Amino acid sequence: MLSLGMVLISMILFFIAYKTYGDYLADQWGIDSSKPTPAHTKEDGVDFVPAKPQVLLGHHFASIAGAGPINGPVQAAVFGWVPVLLWIIIGGIFFGGVHDYGSLTASMKHDGKSVGTIVEDYMGSTGKTLFSAFAWLTLILVVAAFGSIVAQSFESTPVVATASILFMVEAIIFGYFVYRKGVNLGIATVIGVIFLFVSIYVAQFFPIQLSATTWVIFLGIYAFVASTAPVWILLQPRDYLNSYLLYAMMLGAVLGILIARPEIQMDAYSGFKIESANGAVKLLFPTLFITVACGAISGFHSLVGSGTTSKQIDNERDAKLIGYGGMLIECALAAIALVTAAYLTKENYGEILGEKGPTVLFSMGIADFMSKFGIPYEHGLTFVTLSVSAFALTSLDTATRLARFIFQEFFEKNDGVGEQSPLTNKWVSTTITVVVGFAFALKGYKLIWPIFGSANQLLAGLALLAVAGWLKGENRNYKMIIFPMFFMFAATLTALVVETKNYFGKATLEGGAGNWIMTVLPIVLFILALVLMKVGFQVLFSDKNKNRLETK
Repeated sequence: MLSLGMVLISMILFFIAYKTYGDYLADQWGIDSSKPTPAHTKEDGVDFVPAKPQVLLGHHFASIAGAGPINGPVQAAVFGWVPVLLWIIIGGIFFGGVHDYGSLTASMKHDGKSVGTIVEDYMGSTGKTLFSAFAWLTLILVVAAFGSIVAQSFESTPVVATASILFMVEAIIFGYFVYRKGVNLGIATVIGVIFLFVSIYVAQFFPIQLSATTWVIFLGIYAFVASTAPVWILLQPRDYLNSYLLYAMMLGAVLGILIARPEIQMDAYSGFKIESANGAVKLLFPTLFITVACGAISGFHSLVGSGTTSKQIDNERDAKLIGYGGMLIECALAAIALVTAAYLTKENYGEILGEKGPTVLFSMGIADFMSKFGIPYEHGLTFVTLSVSAFALTSLDTATRLARFIFQEFFEKNDGVGEQSPLTNKWVSTTITVVVGFAFALKGYKLIWPIFGSANQLLAGLALLAVAGWLKGENRNYKMIIFPMFFMFAATLTALVVETKNYFGKATLEGGAGNWIMTVLPIVLFILALVLMKVGFQVLFSDKNKNRLETK
């Protein structure tokens, strides 16, 4: 009964927050449904394309979800289910929801520009340079981590690889008929979802078996195409259709929990200090707030919202559904993921997590729940594994496109004097992003994931700083930003220090270029963040921003 209560109470609180706090934020931030959005004023058929809210929600949700809201809560459960659940609920409503909605709104109010450009408007060119560098480095880690995860998933489960390729083909057909032939979206969706599940069935008879290295190369080529092709032909329809996989998985999980009502075996609170089997010590602060990541707040979301989503919003009122609502749906998924860990005994949890990893633990749990209403365990396990892999692939192609945008903006001249640098060319910027990102992917996600978590959460703090700067410049209320911003800075800067110490220890004992790179990288990110924070705080807590805007 407790497991069912965990999920239902979370969902009820998220719904209440969406209807109340979401409306409050919309009022404070000046959402105006009568104003045209960048999707209309700058429509180009490639990046700026108006989309129906349900389609864009699917695209946005699929892009931000990935494996984060699954892996994070499962791994953080080592501290007990109570602190994880509290952080998912409180963090999602007052941290992540504000962060996602705010960054999406700020971008939408700035012609669909990224958070980096918003930083430039309110913190100057130095702020933009620092933020863009930080964001691009973080996205490279996203590309590397998810590229490695998907490649290993394809290698270990060839059926997932075949189904994913079939999904890509189906998305192209879907986009063509909906956007170029005017086929009714509802009819196309029904047909598309049917063929989505047909693809899963067909894939079982034609599994594609390749090495992880070969899949990394294939995924690099795919990411290049997805980053440069018009958004309506591949990225948006694939994400939209894939979102139904996740909705179905979540529905199956809730039904399974409702029927099975698994007993919670895990301790409610395991202590502030946890020592793992290999002797590593983890402290609840900052580890919990870094590990849960996408289940409560994630800096990657700000880049998705300001990079692709803001360019497709049809009406400003849709921003609450997509930004705030999308984050709360992800939090609901995180609560479900937590139950899959909490119903295991401490011994079984440690064994499965250590040997098979958080994604497999989650897939096994959901498959077990779904078996309670008649779905065979093996079929359920395949379906859940495929769903998680599909969303990791979605985060991969979205991250590549976002990195391309940021790279172009970094070298773009806004004064209109002289020719633009070749580095602003989308083919050049995409090539550099793909080559660097997938070179890291070949090293494996286990090397990258710890530093990615810290960088990602620090990016959330920097994005909140940018949103606060925008709101102050517009003379709007930004008090709801301040505490989440300072808290994320405190947690993530502490985590970066810990990670630097850990990697330095590995580098001195084991050597290896990878360990040394991962020692230097957090130091670079730490310094970039401190300088950018100094610039931002000077603007946010002084009259410089106000005076500059008055003379603008």
